[in-house]
Amino acid sequence: MRGLGWVVAAVGIVLVLVATGLIGDRDRSGETVPAGEWVQDVCAAVGVWRGEVEAISESFRVSTGSNEGTESGAPTAEGKLGAAQVALERTIVSAETLVEAIDRAGTPDTAGGEQAGDQVSSWANGALNDLEQAEDVLDDEPDSLEEDIERVTEAARLIAGVLESGRQVIATVAASDPELEQAFRESSTCRELMGSSAR
Repeated sequence: MRGLGWVVAAVGIVLVLVATGLIGDRDRSGETVPAGEWVQDVCAAVGVWRGEVEAISESFRVSTGSNEGTESGAPTAEGKLGAAQVALERTIVSAETLVEAIDRAGTPDTAGGEQAGDQVSSWANGALNDLEQAEDVLDDEPDSLEEDIERVTEAARLIAGVLESGRQVIATVAASDPELEQAFRESSTCRELMGSSAR
């Protein structure tokens, strides 16, 4: 597990560097910022996060469907559980980076800006909390093979649900404030994010 810790830490460093490159070095936590800048920073943060989670999901799908692990060519239940644990750990690292990036974006200077900022922040923190709780469940010793399989399935379902909830919160926030809606439309980063979310 020591090697795994280094892998997860490396993933976190890469995510921080990518997010910082897109958002910049500025930290506007607790500050009011122009709507266009806030929207750009939020979409950049969510876009980095979404890309990482999609990559994690694909890696999990491939590892649990590989032809290694048993004589029949199917992965073992233990192998699937290990893959789920790795996927969840990587997704948690990604969510931690997302929470920090959202906080650094500040609050948009619009009529509904404070509510919009709170909504995005609550979603990011809620997603992180759900993932951490799921990791705790996976770490418990299962009582049966069936429970083992059920946990792996639930982990995959949770990761997919986190992705969908991200799409929903961006769409909701964009529709909640005319100024923000306009800013979302004018941001190429946000258009690309919503376009990829719709696929």
